[in-house]
Amino acid sequence: MLASACACRPVWDAEGTTNLAYLLGLDWQLADRYRTLKDRETTSKQLRNAANDPILGRIVGKASELRGQIAVAEHRVNEVERQVAGFRVVPEYENLRRRADEMDQRIRALRNQDVLDRRNLADLEKAVEEAVDPDIAYLESTYAELGVVLSDQVRRSFADVEAFHNSVVRNRRRYLGEEAATIRTRLTERESERERLGTELATVLRALNEGGALDALTTLQQVLAQEQAMLAALRHRYEAAQALEASRRSIATDRIALQQATEADIDERRRFVDEAVVLFAEFAQTLYGEGREAYLRFSPGDSSLRIDPHIASDNSGGIGNMVIFCFDLTVAVLGNRGRRAPNFLVHDSHLFDGVDERQVARALTLAAEVARREQMQYIVTLNSDELDKAVRRGFDPTGRVLQQRLTDAYESGGLFGFRF
Repeated sequence: MLASACACRPVWDAEGTTNLAYLLGLDWQLADRYRTLKDRETTSKQLRNAANDPILGRIVGKASELRGQIAVAEHRVNEVERQVAGFRVVPEYENLRRRADEMDQRIRALRNQDVLDRRNLADLEKAVEEAVDPDIAYLESTYAELGVVLSDQVRRSFADVEAFHNSVVRNRRRYLGEEAATIRTRLTERESERERLGTELATVLRALNEGGALDALTTLQQVLAQEQAMLAALRHRYEAAQALEASRRSIATDRIALQQATEADIDERRRFVDEAVVLFAEFAQTLYGEGREAYLRFSPGDSSLRIDPHIASDNSGGIGNMVIFCFDLTVAVLGNRGRRAPNFLVHDSHLFDGVDERQVARALTLAAEVARREQMQYIVTLNSDELDKAVRRGFDPTGRVLQQRLTDAYESGGLFGFRF
C-alpha cells in the first residue's frame, strides 16, 4: 500500500488511497473512483494504441473511415433488398432458359443459311444475265466478203443450229430462274421463321429477366444476409470507434468532476481531516521537537486522492522512514478509534534502517505509550543489537519484550522446523 517517492514524501496509488481513506474516515468509495478512472484511462490508451496498429487497427478503425464504409454498405444492402423484393419465381425456369438457348441457336443458324443462299442467288442472277441467244448473222456477211455463196441447204443447217442453241439458252435461263425463285422462297420462309422465333425469344427472355428460379432467390437472400451482417459489424465498429475517440474527453471531464467531489468531501469531513493532521503533528513533534514543521495535506490529485505526510528535513533517509512511522501510527490510531481497523500495528526492522538511535528510542517509546493509551498493540521486529542501542538512548523495554526468542542453537533453535 505504501511506496516511498523520496526520503520524506511517501505516495500511494489509487488502491492504497482507497484503503487509507476508509481508515481515516473519509469517503472511500469516492477515493475508489480514482482507481476505476485509472482503469478506464489504461484501457482507453491500449485501445488507441491498437487502433493505430496497422493490423489491429482493422478491427476497430477510425470513425471517419468507418462512416464512409457504412454508407457504401447501406447502399449495397438497399440494392439487394430491392432485388429480393422484386424477385419473381418463374415456373419451369430451366426449361425456359433451355428453350431460349435453342431459339437463339436456331436464329443464328438461319442467318448463316441466308448468307449462303444470298451468295448463291447472286451467282444465279449473274448466270441468267450471261445466258443470251447466239448471234450468227455475221456469217453471211463474212462469206459474202469472201465471195462464197451459201446454198439453201447450208442456210437451212444454220437455221437448225440457231434454233437448237436458242432452245438451250431458254432452257438454261428457265432452270436458273427456277433455282433463283427457290432460293428467294427459302429466304422468305427463313425470314418469317426468324421473326417468329425472335418474338418468342423476346417473350421468354422477358420472363427470365423479370424472375428466376427458386435457387436463385435463395442465393440472393443469402447474399442479402451477408451484406446485412457486414453492415451490422461496421456499425458496431463505428460505435466502438466513436466511444474510443470520446473516451479521452469523457475521462478528462470525469476527472474534473471527481476532483471537485473529493474536495467537497474533504471539506465536509473536516473533523476527521483535522484530527489526522493534529495527531500526525503531535507524533512528529514528539520525535523531533516542537520546532520541526510537520503536517498532513489532503488534496484531490489527478490520479488519486493525495495524502502527503510532511516533516521538515534535509531529505535524509532516516527522516523519511520516521514520516512513514508517524503516518502509520496516525492511521492505526484513527482506524482503531472508528472501529475501522484491527487494534494492532506491525512494523519490520527495515523501517528503522538509517534512523538515528535517539529517534529509534523515541519512536519505540511513543509507540508503546500510544498503544497503552489507545488500548492497541504495537509489534516491531528488531535485532537484539538494535534494541540495545535504543535502550542505551532511553527506551525502557521492561514488560514489552516477548520472552520467546529465536536463536541459532542447534538443539532448540530454528524457525518453522528449519535450523539456521
